[in-house]
Amino acid sequence: MNVSVKGAELFYSTRGQGPACLVLSGIGTKPYEAMTLPPLSDRFQLVYVDPRGSGLSTGEAADLTFDVLAEDLEAIRADLGVETIAVLGHSVMSVLAIEYGRRCPGSVSHVITAGAPATGDMARLAAKATAFFEADASEERKQILRENMAKLPANPAPGEVMFAQTPMRYFDPRFDAVPLYAEAVVRPEFLQHVFGTLTPGWDVTVGANELQVPIFLAHGRYDYTVPHVLWDGIPDRLPNATLEIFERSGHQPFFEEPDRFATAVTDWMAALR
Repeated sequence: MNVSVKGAELFYSTRGQGPACLVLSGIGTKPYEAMTLPPLSDRFQLVYVDPRGSGLSTGEAADLTFDVLAEDLEAIRADLGVETIAVLGHSVMSVLAIEYGRRCPGSVSHVITAGAPATGDMARLAAKATAFFEADASEERKQILRENMAKLPANPAPGEVMFAQTPMRYFDPRFDAVPLYAEAVVRPEFLQHVFGTLTPGWDVTVGANELQVPIFLAHGRYDYTVPHVLWDGIPDRLPNATLEIFERSGHQPFFEEPDRFATAVTDWMAALR
């Protein structure tokens, strides 16, 4: 489906039934349709969204600010005909989900994140993630990573690096993630804008008193790209945040532990009533 907004046509697709939940993607909706399994879509109407400038949506990525994002997502909510909506963001898209919730507390009921960074300082994040991997990962996991990285060509594409990093991203260090991303629509200018313009100065604790919408922070125990230790002490500094560790997951607990993820999210929502 498409929604017309100023400067763009926004694409979204839907699956499932229940309360509506936006699922933000920066690589086309198909990968997240593949990764959000029936335990979640059995409980929610999942609304997969390509922000402007990404996936099948039109518009210029450079026009995307947090305020424009909120306006765009509000247009999709209105098109769905619902008064309130939850939003799910994975990895850096969690930042966008949190900022939508900050700006629209009257219409965003819940913010759900998975593998969210606490700041947009990617150099600092990478240094801490590397240190945690060295201190925590098994020797088998480290060896698989070394072997994968050694097989990369001289100038690997970002996707090749991501798949080589499987021991840092998944509970199963030998998992084959390639099929999940077979239908990805990657538009480099969007990712460059998100990482280079939108998020570098972002910090979840800045203006924390404005984050009134409940936030669920899901982190995999074996996520060595955005490890849970980056959040030590931070949830207590936010008005309404809950951190949940998934013991058999890496960077995508909604995919690796779908039953537990769906139950944890719905139980959290029920406890807030």
